[in-house]
Amino acid sequence: MQLERLLQKHGFGTRKACRALVRHERVAVNGTICADPFADIATPGLVFSVDGVAWPYAEFASLMLHKPAGYECSRKPQHHPGVLELLPLPLRERGVQPVGRLDEDTTGLLLITDDGQLNHVLSSGRRKVPKTYLATTRHPLDQALVDRLLVGVLLNDEPAPIAAAAAEIAGERLLRLTVTEGKYHQVKRMVAAAGNRVDALHREAVGALALPADLQPGEWRWLSAVDLQKLGYLPS
Repeated sequence: MQLERLLQKHGFGTRKACRALVRHERVAVNGTICADPFADIATPGLVFSVDGVAWPYAEFASLMLHKPAGYECSRKPQHHPGVLELLPLPLRERGVQPVGRLDEDTTGLLLITDDGQLNHVLSSGRRKVPKTYLATTRHPLDQALVDRLLVGVLLNDEPAPIAAAAAEIAGERLLRLTVTEGKYHQVKRMVAAAGNRVDALHREAVGALALPADLQPGEWRWLSAVDLQKLGYLPS
């Protein structure tokens, strides 16, 4: 792939802007400065850098973010900063978007991608991808509430009861809950229907992919091939 096209694909601006980056010797390919914007670059295993910042070649930009509270999962936020502001500009310019949404006050694992197939696989209600949350409740928990969640609770505007895929008490006011439907405000509404209230909500995992313990709020990292396997995704 020509270097200027490669840079454009990765969000570094127009072809003209990318040519200028190269000609001003701001781009290195596998550690060596390249001043030819039309150089044909082999992409397998490629790592290039712009102004000393390393970037792996990625056909699609797929990553995980530890979402902090106070951010909206929208490309056009209305009341709070957008979660995409936590990402470097080149990733935003690629057109990445959150896979589903977490409420402004919800924290934890958020997946972000420009891979439409991955987004569809994880967002489709028919695939029932499990999502695990840790909810801090207003009132102490008991087994009766957990049993109600496992049997199913009726939510407003839903024709039938919805049951948790898994639920357990993790502390006096800590509930670990796994759901598969992805309904609007589902965890909060389910807990309310079961007789309690959610005061704080944190997503721990999507499928078998858990939020890494060393990924701090506001930090992000690329999804690896192993991560994608844990999500049950085998790109075509």
